[in-house]
Amino acid sequence: MNDAVTAYHDLLEDDELAAESAGQLVAGQHEQGLYFGDHALSVSLRPRLIEPSEWDAATLASESIFSALSALESALLASPELRAELGLVGDEERLALADPGCRFASPSARLDSFVDAELGTPRYIEYNAESPAGMAFGDVLGEVVDELPVMRRFRESWRAEPLRSREAQLDCMLSAFAEWDRGRGSAPSVAIVDWQGLPTVAEFELFRDFFDRRGIACCICDPAELTYDGTALHACNGSVVNLVYRRVLTSELLARPEAAAPLVNAFLDGATVVINTFRAKLLHKKMSLALLSDEAYGGLYDGAQREAIERFIPWTRRMREGAACRDGRDISDLPMYVAENREDLVLKPNDEYGGKGVVVGSSVDQAEWDTAVGAALQEPYVVQAAVSVPWEPYPVLTGAERQGIELVDLATDMNPYLFGGKVCGLLTRLSSSALLNVTAGAGSVVPTYLVERVDTGAFGD
Repeated sequence: MNDAVTAYHDLLEDDELAAESAGQLVAGQHEQGLYFGDHALSVSLRPRLIEPSEWDAATLASESIFSALSALESALLASPELRAELGLVGDEERLALADPGCRFASPSARLDSFVDAELGTPRYIEYNAESPAGMAFGDVLGEVVDELPVMRRFRESWRAEPLRSREAQLDCMLSAFAEWDRGRGSAPSVAIVDWQGLPTVAEFELFRDFFDRRGIACCICDPAELTYDGTALHACNGSVVNLVYRRVLTSELLARPEAAAPLVNAFLDGATVVINTFRAKLLHKKMSLALLSDEAYGGLYDGAQREAIERFIPWTRRMREGAACRDGRDISDLPMYVAENREDLVLKPNDEYGGKGVVVGSSVDQAEWDTAVGAALQEPYVVQAAVSVPWEPYPVLTGAERQGIELVDLATDMNPYLFGGKVCGLLTRLSSSALLNVTAGAGSVVPTYLVERVDTGAFGD
């Protein structure tokens, strides 16, 4: 626990200040619509507080892994044999190989990690290449926290700068649009596209309002409400859409071919640019981390990339019959090895989200693990080395009215956003279990601040 956290918690010893701040956090989230379904986005009265040196290290690590992933993407595009390792299904490969109209397959992305407490380095367990969520939620939650009485008091002795990412999301979208537009001078017209009735609609509304304030026409639209006349894509309100902010995942979209057809056909015809592109599916598959960590594919990467992979990517392999290797040691029978090393491993579906299907070996008994191993051999799954999950104390709101406060140790992850391969902003999730995911119902979100004492200079300037 760093000095800034101690100082913040000390301020909450003032019962009046704590109670006023708690009430304001609850009211602020209500006023701003910061809910995931029926649940308030954050239950913590403290944001995450990190020092600039920690952030600099995370930035360097994330961008080095992005470099390796970019090399892998190039190799995947060039090699049908390598793409076969990903387990692409249906039209996923055809869409991935189509010209996306812009430079980056994933103009925005997120690397999910835990910071190893002993080594102080992140271990990246997933790459969200398709539809990284949480940016608008995090930025607006930061605006609420900025106004808390305890944060104002904290800033009397500490500089605290929130990490934001919503502006960078818009910038990367407009950059991709300009690449697609090729100097024709078109005005961007945005549709945020996902299924109706999802708990993420609150964030879509925050983004729509944000785009509107920037003078960018925007609507929220179900894929089934889109229409395509062979020339232009039209949204549910009849407007022409030339920039799709795609929040629906490719697999879920393609599972409903009739609903998918307008967007897919408009994309293939070059009538609209889709962000993130359908090519993002290549690296979104969890097999991408197996292709990073397997020494058999080491020739795809340069020396710096291989060093970053070794430091920051946990051992990951596709679950299948046969031999494998780990840390230079041969494994004659991978399924048997996985069955016998439950405490050290995690099983993950190759293409799921929200914690669906994830089995943490240390959290189940041997019988459950054996069943999971058998199931993982029947469906596309990966096995990954478990990483150390850091736990930090957070002042959690308690009681029916969320007016009580209790200091609770919570699992904490660190998930930098990347835009055009450069880090900007961070998603921090908290949970009482080792599986951190708001979608799975086990998580809470807090904004993240860079902090320094007032007398040390403004973040190194």
